[in-house]
Amino acid sequence: MTSPHPLGVREATASRQGSDPDASPARSSVVVEARKLSLVYPTADKPVTALSEVDLTIARGDFVSLIGPSGCGKTTLLRVIADLERPTSGRIAIEGMTPEQARLKRLYGYVFQAPALYPWRTVERNVMLPLEIMGIGRAERQARAREQLERVGLSGFERKFPWQLSGGMQQRVSIARALALQPDLLLMDEPFGALDEITRDHLNLHLTQLWRATGKTCVFVTHSIAEAVFLSTRIVVMSPRPGRILDVIDCDTLPRERKLDIRESPEFAAIAHRVREGLKEGHSYDD
Repeated sequence: MTSPHPLGVREATASRQGSDPDASPARSSVVVEARKLSLVYPTADKPVTALSEVDLTIARGDFVSLIGPSGCGKTTLLRVIADLERPTSGRIAIEGMTPEQARLKRLYGYVFQAPALYPWRTVERNVMLPLEIMGIGRAERQARAREQLERVGLSGFERKFPWQLSGGMQQRVSIARALALQPDLLLMDEPFGALDEITRDHLNLHLTQLWRATGKTCVFVTHSIAEAVFLSTRIVVMSPRPGRILDVIDCDTLPRERKLDIRESPEFAAIAHRVREGLKEGHSYDD
């Protein structure tokens, strides 16, 4: 197994912007860039290919949703970006550096499928936990936690415990915890999948408002076509295993500021139709 190496981001940036190729990669508009990225898991009988030659570029400020059937490699790709998995071959760069370097610089925040909150810690202290681990002083920890709890609409709940909150509120605490790290990149692994439709709609609306307010680059895993279209600037349609990219769909016919009733528009329906057709082409609906 080979370790990921950064791409030639200077060359890529120069070709896009006509800039000096010796300019710092940190100024690039490219946040994530993968080329020929593959990941194969060894097993007792035969290897399992989770990702196969994935090419993907994510620009600064994008909201990119990864959609596909269960087991298609969506979460695996997210975990590779986060340096929680190492690719077998190919290359990936995060802000012009390896995923490991990006992780050590704490350039991303990660929101898991489940909130993963400690029940014996208050909401505020759950948000403060990674900041404690980083050695940040108490006053700054508390200020960051309260700022982000206000941002996700949970001011006044600082002293509550997770078990005193609804599932949607717990997931908002998880988002606040990720934002407290002040990351450039927010990685979200199907955070609303276990919630009822009404709560999910509310959090979709809240998340798109949060994204516009913060300007973060977001990578979001989902099984929901409607959710992907509503949230995204671009949608990446993935095939069943081995995970490949079948289509990358721009959502530029939709305004960046969106209300839930946009789902009734012809533009929304057209994008959803293309996503569905891409999944059909990849045989995602086969038995």
